[in-house]
Amino acid sequence: MNSYRYHCATQIEMGLGKTKELPALLEALSIGTSLLLVSDPGVIRAGLVEPIQTALEKAGYRVAVFDALKQNPRDMDCLAGAELFRESGAEAVVAIGGGSAMDTGKTIALCGPNGGTPADYADGQRVYEKVAPIICVPTTAGTGSEVTRSAVITEESTHRKMTLKHAALRPVLAVLDPALTFSVPASVTAATGVDALVHAIEGYTCKVTNPISQALGARAMQTIVPALPLVFQDGSNAEERYAMMEGSLLAGLCFGSADVAAVHCLAEALGGLYDTPHGVANAVFLPHVLRFNAEENKPMHAGLARIMGFAQDQDDEQTAVDKLITGIEEWTKGLQIPSLRELPGVCEADFPRIVELSMLNGSTPSNVRTVTSDDYMTILQNAYKQ
Repeated sequence: MNSYRYHCATQIEMGLGKTKELPALLEALSIGTSLLLVSDPGVIRAGLVEPIQTALEKAGYRVAVFDALKQNPRDMDCLAGAELFRESGAEAVVAIGGGSAMDTGKTIALCGPNGGTPADYADGQRVYEKVAPIICVPTTAGTGSEVTRSAVITEESTHRKMTLKHAALRPVLAVLDPALTFSVPASVTAATGVDALVHAIEGYTCKVTNPISQALGARAMQTIVPALPLVFQDGSNAEERYAMMEGSLLAGLCFGSADVAAVHCLAEALGGLYDTPHGVANAVFLPHVLRFNAEENKPMHAGLARIMGFAQDQDDEQTAVDKLITGIEEWTKGLQIPSLRELPGVCEADFPRIVELSMLNGSTPSNVRTVTSDDYMTILQNAYKQ
């Protein structure tokens, strides 16, 4: 019998129009009156930040805004945000956006009060303490960062993707308003949605999973697989937008007290080198890692096929596994996800570096099947052939 721990200290508020309640929710938390809003330029241009900022200011909060961040957030951006945190006298961080904004916000809440660099914490040179309260308002359905203890940050000098992971990074409040996702472009909807599915799959299957994570992951998979193609085709579908945000939340809760695995390790290496959108990178590797893992654990992967509706109960294990791989390939193709070969910058000469970065990733040991450098190289080569 295995022992395990599951923990989520985040207050979760879910519903259409929930962002209108943010001032009152913050007042109930008693986190102070000076806030740093962290978002990205695209979210600000979409008009999603201004109404929230105005409402907070009308409620008496002093608000500064940091928006100098990029897709696949960089350590130097986080340090600039930490400096603004200190200069503005901020007492808490409100991150509004996708994974980049939320992970940057978490890192600012860590480095702002404590100093140091993201690498200092990722490499164990500094302890996680005095983290400012973190409030997350996701504008995409994918990352699940609003309920996790992690932040993934790229080290500009090495292209290494560092994972900062500690219970102190869990947001105190997550406000999920599906209305904020209605204007998300179809390509971003697809990429972030695939990211959420991979969170559920890897949180369910990894070596450090637990029954609670598996229950949440199963529900997330059952929600995301039918919903994502519908919102990809019609972003104004309020019911399915709600389903996707809920599926992303469940997936975040799934892996947040477990781990991700080989798909994410490869995807993060790709994102560090080429700035590839994280969900796209996940999608190109997912079927190949599933095929690799299923060779050693057919029952589990046959079960995944049935959970996601790609196989039926009467299918034998091998048939179900085959349907899982085919089903995932067809599902991502319908979302117009490009192949590895089609991604900008990717070339075979970089494969050894991608393998090296993947092996350095702290989630490699969590993969359900032990994966070596040679295995990663084979997965890369197989993905590149498609």
